[in-house]
Amino acid sequence: MEKAIVHYDLDSFFVSVERLKNPSLIGKPVVVGGSSERGVVASASYEARQFGVHSAMSSQLAKRLCPDAIFVRGDHHSYTEFSDAVTEIISESVPVLEKASIDEFYCDFTGMEKFFGCYKWAKEIKTRIAKETKLNITFGLSTSKTVSKVATNEAKPNGKMQVLTGYESMFLKPLTINKLPMIGNTTAKTLRTMGIQNIGTLAAMPVKLLEAVFGKHGKLFWERANGIDDTPIVPYHDQKSFSKEMTFDKDTTDTVKLKSILVFMVESLTFDLRHQVKCAGTITVKIRYSNFDTYTRQTHVFYTSDDQIIIEKVMDLFDNLYDKRLLIRLIGVRLSKLVQGYSQINLFDNSSKFAALHQAMDKVKHKHGEKIIGRANGMQVSKPSIVKAKHLALTQ
Repeated sequence: MEKAIVHYDLDSFFVSVERLKNPSLIGKPVVVGGSSERGVVASASYEARQFGVHSAMSSQLAKRLCPDAIFVRGDHHSYTEFSDAVTEIISESVPVLEKASIDEFYCDFTGMEKFFGCYKWAKEIKTRIAKETKLNITFGLSTSKTVSKVATNEAKPNGKMQVLTGYESMFLKPLTINKLPMIGNTTAKTLRTMGIQNIGTLAAMPVKLLEAVFGKHGKLFWERANGIDDTPIVPYHDQKSFSKEMTFDKDTTDTVKLKSILVFMVESLTFDLRHQVKCAGTITVKIRYSNFDTYTRQTHVFYTSDDQIIIEKVMDLFDNLYDKRLLIRLIGVRLSKLVQGYSQINLFDNSSKFAALHQAMDKVKHKHGEKIIGRANGMQVSKPSIVKAKHLALTQ
């Protein structure tokens, strides 16, 4: 049976979500990411991309390339909510879904052609996503994941493209080699020194020569260039862990600040846990020092989504891990070993009191935003523009 693989990709996803929250950003060059010296671009609007700005670029370089760019720090919780909404729409409509990232999806439509028409069905899903989430999404349809992904990239923004069976090589042939998945900057540079500028030339190269230069990847490059890709769709599974990290503009040994940030991270992570009705059984703290040495320490707990329990464990882990002689560049928290369900209430401690408190706090956060309420020592890390007198704070 002929394969039918659809690749969906949300257009400039983080920027699109920020524009839904703040329409004044529409039509302007927008960059989502930190604006500090160590900041990195997470997403850029198409207006900013015209100046050469792209994801993974340093924010300082992005500022030089596009001085008028508007920098937005971003809101992971909002992005997760919109991604979940899109995931739900697609999963309701297709037999097999692979969620490749927060904004990228592969679907196996094989066998649906005789019943619905794959291209027509893919368009209907695209239309539904736009109608229900107000987000634009582009898709490519072909017989493989590689060709469909390339087709999506060629159809962006807000487009659609089908590469018919037997036309894969013809479609790929004129495109530059950097448009082929798996070909990074270093590999592309090597290929260009060999006189290979486009995918068609790569497809015509002897496999033995490519293997001599790139090892086992040589044959894979040749296959992809010829539109050969039997990689299966890996069915979507729930998230395996929740984590947050923060890299500082300036390395620090300020333990008050560090612990305040850890509290803020835990509150955000447990809010996400409770939102998805999950509990964590493993807690991990990560520290990266100024010399880039990185250490982690973890502990196991009875499955919980309770802020108080997790904060206490995180503080213990941090105290045991931290070398007070060294400056810290990055800290992070990860909650893993997830299970579906609610925290168990113990009648002999304060968990019942905190359960009611968490419900009340979560209700306020869902209505007014995640940063509107929290523990006093955790809210210290929020921006002055966010933490105002009217905000509620919780003392430990």
